[in-house]
Amino acid sequence: MKILILGAGQVGSTAAYQLAREEANEVTIVDKDPAALKSLSDRLDVRTVIGHAAYPSTLQRAGVADADMIIALTRSDEVNMIACQIAFTMFGTKTKIARIRAAEYSNAPNLFHQNAMPVDVWISPEQLVTEHIQQLILFPGAFQVLEFAGGKVQMAGVKARRDGRLVGEELRELHHHLPTIEARVAAIYRDGLSIPPEGDTLIQEDDEVFFVAGANDLHGIMPEMRKLERSVRSVVIAGGGNIGFRLAKALEGTNQVKLIERDKDRAKLISERLENTIVLTGDAADENLLLEENIDSADVFCALTNAEEANILSSMLAKKLGCKKVMALINRPAYAELVEDSGGIDVAISPQQITIGSLLAHIRLGDVVKVHSLRRGRAEAIEAIAHGKPGESKVVGKTIEDIKLPSGTNISLIIRGEKIMQAHHDTMVEEDDHLILFMTDRRQTDNVERLFAM
Repeated sequence: MKILILGAGQVGSTAAYQLAREEANEVTIVDKDPAALKSLSDRLDVRTVIGHAAYPSTLQRAGVADADMIIALTRSDEVNMIACQIAFTMFGTKTKIARIRAAEYSNAPNLFHQNAMPVDVWISPEQLVTEHIQQLILFPGAFQVLEFAGGKVQMAGVKARRDGRLVGEELRELHHHLPTIEARVAAIYRDGLSIPPEGDTLIQEDDEVFFVAGANDLHGIMPEMRKLERSVRSVVIAGGGNIGFRLAKALEGTNQVKLIERDKDRAKLISERLENTIVLTGDAADENLLLEENIDSADVFCALTNAEEANILSSMLAKKLGCKKVMALINRPAYAELVEDSGGIDVAISPQQITIGSLLAHIRLGDVVKVHSLRRGRAEAIEAIAHGKPGESKVVGKTIEDIKLPSGTNISLIIRGEKIMQAHHDTMVEEDDHLILFMTDRRQTDNVERLFAM
């Protein structure tokens, strides 16, 4: 597939890195910054073009006429939309994806369609990150919560603690503990290495366990891995930018929310737009301010400023002062792994990894409707739909054990209509089944896609 990426910023660079690693893709990146393009071309097998992303001449030089897809990820909504418009009007590009940050555009009725602004898919990283944090607050014991099948199925990543009912026992005991719940452990990571989730696998303390179940059953499974934590009541947010504001707006109806913003004008503006949030002007890394605001009694502290170093420092300070759980927005994967491994921060939130999943769902071959990037892009969880007739399809009419899955890939659950089923070795796949798969090695993506190619 020939893919044209506009913008070599953080989101664009992550998209290029993920897509260029797949053999089936030919990736070209456009940006005005020669240094950013050189950095990418030194690391990746990609073509680079210097120029304004929305200029017809630049797009033509980048090969838009032959591109199967254009992904506009510059920092400007207007440039992204105009680039899609030009690609469609002048060159007939079939698939056009744009990053849209402003709610004034994304909430406008009937704006995005072929007869108006021809954007086939719009993505808001800020909104995706906000929804991601909301899920973590709803399930306080998890470090990652993902949705499938329109929200009917969820996958959660949980670090096992010694007070979990299944810790110290074999995995097969999960069914005996929860006989009425259709749940499956999709993956286990121990000391950074993947452990096959077999029936006789012993769950150990500090294992990272990914399990998948119906959305209504997730809370019931959490005590299997760790003591169930009480619901989050109080949340302190550092940073009143797009993400901080969106999160406060989403939570203030159900939680006690305080927001700390350094800029006085911005603090005044968002205080006028929020109803039940206490907005404070100050530095979230100010120990005295955090103590005055009783950070030791807060359930969650979220550092969401544009400066990741400030996010790390303020989160570590909040943790030291007694906050129960701290999260920090961190762009660099090396930083994220370092702070999580050190134990100073509970959850490192990567906007790029959250965003890339939405992009991949529209790029994958076959009928792949959902993609979640996991473990800093080294693993994936996907939802794919089985099509075809028995004897013609590579999955329909076959039992799970007869499907030739790549190494490190397993099918966890099957959604058949409204029914959620465990994928046992003798379960027969039917047409239109939705299959939830976990890949510990995302290099097997092409092989998995071919199974579901129509």
